[in-house]
Amino acid sequence: MRRDTNAIGGSARIHGTSIQAGDVSGGIHVHAVPASPLPVPRQLLSVPPHFTDRENDLSALADLHGRFPELSTPLIVVSGPAGIGKTALVSRWLRGMTGRFPDGQLYADLRGHSETGPADPGDVMGQFLRALGVVQVPHGLDERAALWRSVTDGLHVSIMLDNVLSAAQARPLLPGGRHCLVVVTSRYRLTGLRADGALHHELGLLEQDAAVEILTLGIGAERVRREGGAVHQVVSLCAGLPLAVCLASARLASRPRQPVRTMAEALAQDRGRLAALAVEGELSVYAALDESYAVLTPEAARLYRRLALLPARQLDSRLAAVALRVPLGEAERLLDVLVEANLLEDTGPDAYRFHDLVRLHAEERGRAEESPAAQEETSRRVGDWHLHTASAAQKLLSPIQFTLNRTYVHEPTVSCPFADESGALTWLETRRADLMATVRTADEKRWDTLAWQLVDALWPLFHRLRHYDLWIEAHEIGRRAARRDGDRTAERQMLNSGAIGLNAAGRTDDAIDWFTQSLRAAREAGDTRDEGQALLGIGAAHREAGRFQEAEVHLHRAISTWQTAGYGRGVALARIILGEIALEDVQGERSGGAGGAGGAGSAGGAGGPAERAAELFAQAHEALVALNDPYDAARALAFSGRVSALTGPYDTAAERLGEALRFFASAGSAHWQARVSEMLGTCAHEHSLPDTAREHWERARSLYALQSPSDARRVGDLLAGLSGARRPVDPADPREERPTDPSEN
Repeated sequence: MRRDTNAIGGSARIHGTSIQAGDVSGGIHVHAVPASPLPVPRQLLSVPPHFTDRENDLSALADLHGRFPELSTPLIVVSGPAGIGKTALVSRWLRGMTGRFPDGQLYADLRGHSETGPADPGDVMGQFLRALGVVQVPHGLDERAALWRSVTDGLHVSIMLDNVLSAAQARPLLPGGRHCLVVVTSRYRLTGLRADGALHHELGLLEQDAAVEILTLGIGAERVRREGGAVHQVVSLCAGLPLAVCLASARLASRPRQPVRTMAEALAQDRGRLAALAVEGELSVYAALDESYAVLTPEAARLYRRLALLPARQLDSRLAAVALRVPLGEAERLLDVLVEANLLEDTGPDAYRFHDLVRLHAEERGRAEESPAAQEETSRRVGDWHLHTASAAQKLLSPIQFTLNRTYVHEPTVSCPFADESGALTWLETRRADLMATVRTADEKRWDTLAWQLVDALWPLFHRLRHYDLWIEAHEIGRRAARRDGDRTAERQMLNSGAIGLNAAGRTDDAIDWFTQSLRAAREAGDTRDEGQALLGIGAAHREAGRFQEAEVHLHRAISTWQTAGYGRGVALARIILGEIALEDVQGERSGGAGGAGGAGSAGGAGGPAERAAELFAQAHEALVALNDPYDAARALAFSGRVSALTGPYDTAAERLGEALRFFASAGSAHWQARVSEMLGTCAHEHSLPDTAREHWERARSLYALQSPSDARRVGDLLAGLSGARRPVDPADPREERPTDPSEN
């Protein structure tokens, strides 16, 4: 026998793996020591001690699990932004189902946002195979994946894939057995896994009570009870993000003598809030968001930064296209990238917003990475687009209104998001906070022309929807900007339309002061149209203050001025207000009083106050219809119906008021819907129709509640007295209502 080879002879037997040197002969038996059996893998992370609430989310996961067909492998994706608590939730849920998976529960962190890069799915698969007892793991990914599917076929195993970066990273790790369950967590939505049968659950923010409970676990119930107000402020500033609440709790727990209000004050400073939400040795909110930001494409990262630097809080694809100077389709694609990464929330069709803490992170990245010139240009582009779009809405909603010129530094090219009056008013209403933020930004940056032009363009928003505080603030800015800009015509426009808002808000003396300044400026400029507008406004304010004779003097002067200038619309608007004064005379006579004015007849013709009021409203209505001003024509029609109820049958009045109400409903004017509904209720009550009166007054109260609580309370008092009334009540004094302001001309 050659000595350079090994040989086995005789009755020798070898069991297991052996290494032989030389010859083995005779009755020698070699047995490998049997390996100890591996324990059933239970690799899930522990549930954090601060885990609380989330009962609805746990139920939702159970419901999703039950929706899978019997022969399929359940695959659930739990997504949400950094720090929302995805890992804790899934760990808690799967730990509650240990008995359903006797062959094991596997866990792997796929490091989707790690500085060292995402985990290789082949490496993770090898770890899983070894945990299930496979000793020889193939080297090739395809062979390894085939073995993985074979091993898991027939097993009852749950698999948690944590921090997954993409569908492609998770897909090779899907098992082969229908008795398995795979749950994936990711900051991305991983919509690509829908092709593999995945169902999705988006994890939302914590409720206030749950966040307080987390804080209580960290700092103790006594401290929470003692400083309850500050605790709730801290929780609110953490904005429902569990990571932020836990970090705040840890910082407070490490500083037992520090008042909770100190933390609240630190968090209240936007630029310091993220720094305050950090604890040594723990992942901070800022670091977690940095991880998500780092894997964005350059274009998506730029959009992330620029959107956060805008004054707008309600974001959409057109705003994104303007901010980046890209086509609308590209903007939509990049917004989808940010939504997929859970750095933006989609709140409706083409509507997006930042979570508060994500916005702060994006702002910081923007200030650090966008040049001052780029920041300035982006803000101005969006300001010009707001002006362009608001002006388009103004043309649809107030086509007869006189408007000032528009100038743009960056001519907008993105299309408007509406095509009709309803869409235009809806856009103004839903974007009013952002539009006002642009007005304020223009004022701060001394973009004076943009500031007063945008205020001018927002007239339909103020006039139809009656946000009095914004109306007045905007015109104070617009007046100041027009003066700095040296544009006297624009300054008069701001004075007039701002004074209308002051009068509508009940600040009649301030309104008269603004109108008087405008009157002087108009006369200096020889502008009869603006002179008439100022006279009309002064008359309307005196009427609202109960100074009827002074009101009539100024209204007649306005009519004379406008008749000379050939401005028929202004004449009609003045006649509406004179008609209201005559209407008060009618109601004064009906209630046995002395009347409201006594002298309005000189503008309307012979006869009593009812005839004068009816004629004035009829003249105004006819003129406004001829001038294609349906909004103010409907106002005149409504007052005409009110006069009819006082002098004739209810049906005639209800028909006119009903027509006016239908118009204001189609126009989206909540204020005038409320006023006309109140008139209908009053007319019905005067004609002993209590059920009809109740129906209209209830509608009026609900509409007033959205814009004028004092009017809502007043109508509520009418409803409260309705059930006990056995006779018609005296007609309501219209001076108790919000005033009818003159429209901008």
